[in-house]
Amino acid sequence: MSEKVVLYYFNGRGKMESIRWLLAVAGVEFEEVYLTTEEQFRKLVNDGALLFHQVPLVEMDGMKLVQTKAILNYIAAKYNLYGKDIKERVMIDMYSDGVRDVMDMIMVLPFTPADQKQKQLDKIQEKAKERSLPAYEKALADSQFLVGSQLSCADVHLLEATLMLEELFPTILSTFPKIQDFQKRMKVIPAIKKFLQPGSQRKPPPDEVYVKTVMSVLSFIFK
Repeated sequence: MSEKVVLYYFNGRGKMESIRWLLAVAGVEFEEVYLTTEEQFRKLVNDGALLFHQVPLVEMDGMKLVQTKAILNYIAAKYNLYGKDIKERVMIDMYSDGVRDVMDMIMVLPFTPADQKQKQLDKIQEKAKERSLPAYEKALADSQFLVGSQLSCADVHLLEATLMLEELFPTILSTFPKIQDFQKRMKVIPAIKKFLQPGSQRKPPPDEVYVKTVMSVLSFIFK
C-alpha cells in the first residue's frame, strides 16, 4: 500500500469533499483515484477494500478507511483539529454534524428530479436560515472559533458549508454578520487560502458529467 494518502472517489465533491478540505487544512498532500466505471468499483469490493461496499475510501497510515465521519474524525484527531479534551470534542461533533445535515441536503440536489428541485432548494434554504445558521451565529458571538480557542474541524466544515450555501443563495449570509466575519478570518489562513485558489484539489459544484458518472458507476444499485 502506498505511503501517500490516496483518495478513491468520483471526480467531484460528494462526501469526499469534506475530507479533501480537512487534509488540505492539515497540510497533507494526497493523490486521487477517480472512479469512472462499475468495474473499478466492483474490483474494490472484491479486493476487500470497501468494508461496507461504499465510498469514500481513503488509504492512509497503512489503513483502508471508509465511512466519512470516521475518516474525518481520524484526520482531525491526528492533526490537532479535534479540541483539547473530551468536552470540546463532543461540542465539535455537535457542530460538525449540524453542518453535515445541511451539506447532505445540498449533495442530493444534483440527483433530484427536475420537477422536485425547487422544493428541495426551498427546504435547504429554510433549514439553513431558520435552524442552522442562527445556531452558528450565536456560537460565534463571543469567540473566534466555534469551540475553544483554536481552529477545529468544525470550523473547517462550517466554512465549506457556508460557501456551498452561498453558491445556491448568494445573499443568505446577509443577516448573519458573525458568520461573515468568520468567513473572512478563515479565508486568510494560508492553507485555506491556497485551497480556495484556482488549480487546487477543491472540486467545483457538481455538473451533469459528475451526475452521469456516479449513476453509471453505481448503476447496479439503481437496477
